[in-house]
Amino acid sequence: MTIRWTIRIVLFLILGTVCVHACKKSDHGGGAPTPLSFVIPSGFPDPAYTFATNPLTEQGFQLGRKLFYDGRLSRDGNFPCASCHQQFAAFATFDHNFSHGFNNQFTTRNAPPLFNVVWQKQTHWDGGILNLEVQPLAPLTAPNEMAEDINNVINKLSQDAGYKQLFKAAYGDETINSQRMLLALTQFVGSLVSADSKYDRVKKGMASFAQDEQMGYTIFQSKCTGCHAEPLFTDNSFRNTGLAADPTINDKGRMRITNNKADSLKFKVPSLRNLYVTFPYGHDGRFSSVNQALEHYNSGVQVSTTVDPLVKNGIPLSTNDKIYLQAFLRTLTDSTFIKNPRFAAPE
Repeated sequence: MTIRWTIRIVLFLILGTVCVHACKKSDHGGGAPTPLSFVIPSGFPDPAYTFATNPLTEQGFQLGRKLFYDGRLSRDGNFPCASCHQQFAAFATFDHNFSHGFNNQFTTRNAPPLFNVVWQKQTHWDGGILNLEVQPLAPLTAPNEMAEDINNVINKLSQDAGYKQLFKAAYGDETINSQRMLLALTQFVGSLVSADSKYDRVKKGMASFAQDEQMGYTIFQSKCTGCHAEPLFTDNSFRNTGLAADPTINDKGRMRITNNKADSLKFKVPSLRNLYVTFPYGHDGRFSSVNQALEHYNSGVQVSTTVDPLVKNGIPLSTNDKIYLQAFLRTLTDSTFIKNPRFAAPE
């Protein structure tokens, strides 16, 4: 009897040791990736991108996060994705109409903020990217942005033992290739969800608008939701809002993609969430303040054959209208999102 129990105890200890070893191995990337659930905020529609073919995991997210902040994805090491998409600016470029790129060059469009991108069927101001998973290739290879070759990037990452461990943790082995890199970046960028502004808390019954905010919201609902539909504050359409083309760039917008003259000067309707941390405004950053942008709709719309019917006659806004609208638009700032350490550069 004593011998039998002694054997059981020894076997138990051996099994325990094996379990502890297995747990330690999992912590260092030897186990299966930890699945993450993508939570759709209350009131939001179903996203266009669902991670169905790119299962969201903690390890995939963390790999994408490291890649997003890594300058080695650019030719000279100075331009990570985060150089144009700064978290404190809701992942836009703060206070710059155009972003700095390789060899002292500049982009030709204002960097759009990165949040709620899984609700976009097409990305970029002209909708030129139809698949979120390949979107990083555009800035990565653009000569005036990151100016790098995808094979060079993979070679650089393959020299880093730390990356081998991160790819193994996310995908089961140390293979580093462009597909895995793009999927991981998509996991990080697709997880950037902004849905905790004061507006959102009001909608949940957790806060109340001040009087001026409520008056602005009423004006907004009557004059702005035709393009900036709630809760995303964009309908993701492409419209000519009456902006004359900058003669130095001559950007025709959506027409560059479709080659259809009917799309001339049409650009994607931007979300108004986090508006006050993403200035300047417009596809070319021509408006340095919200008030300037509002005044454009009040008195500055340039009529052309493709100008949108909703703005061709302007949108009359009194001085008070603009004051109240700006009070409401400030409630769309999501401080939780722009300060979330989970989205910050990894240490």
